[in-house]
Amino acid sequence: MEAKPMKESRTIQTKLVLPPDTNHMDSIFGGKVLAYIDEIAGITAMKHARRQVVVTASIDSVDFLSSARVGDVLELEANVTSTGRTSMEVYVRVKSKNLQTGEEKLTTESFLTMVAMGDDGKPTPVPPVLPESAGEKLFFNTAPARREHRKMRVKTPRT
Repeated sequence: MEAKPMKESRTIQTKLVLPPDTNHMDSIFGGKVLAYIDEIAGITAMKHARRQVVVTASIDSVDFLSSARVGDVLELEANVTSTGRTSMEVYVRVKSKNLQTGEEKLTTESFLTMVAMGDDGKPTPVPPVLPESAGEKLFFNTAPARREHRKMRVKTPRT
């Protein structure tokens, strides 16, 4: 299978933070942000795999760095950063922007693992990803350490 440039999976979404999306402090619910992250990661993985069905295998990390408030605009950006045989690691960055002041903040960063599903409902192979820019190469080259961390986490005994 031929490798696909990382930039081909790049996906951008814009969301407006509305009152129903927020808590009593007028800041967005973390769960709402997680739903947005999962959605864009799925779309990004579908673009890379050229499959209509992908599933979320894990949300490997979510770092909430700052909050977004009612009226802010969220800009989500995602890329496939590495691949396995049937899985794809997707990085999602969320920034908030206050349209009145122009202030921008990094609000959330996350890595997810998505798996492409075949017509038979079983995992199906995905093309490798090809990093081109320095930033893409950094994400790609650090992916094996994140993969190893995921494997160690899965080995943790559960009760």
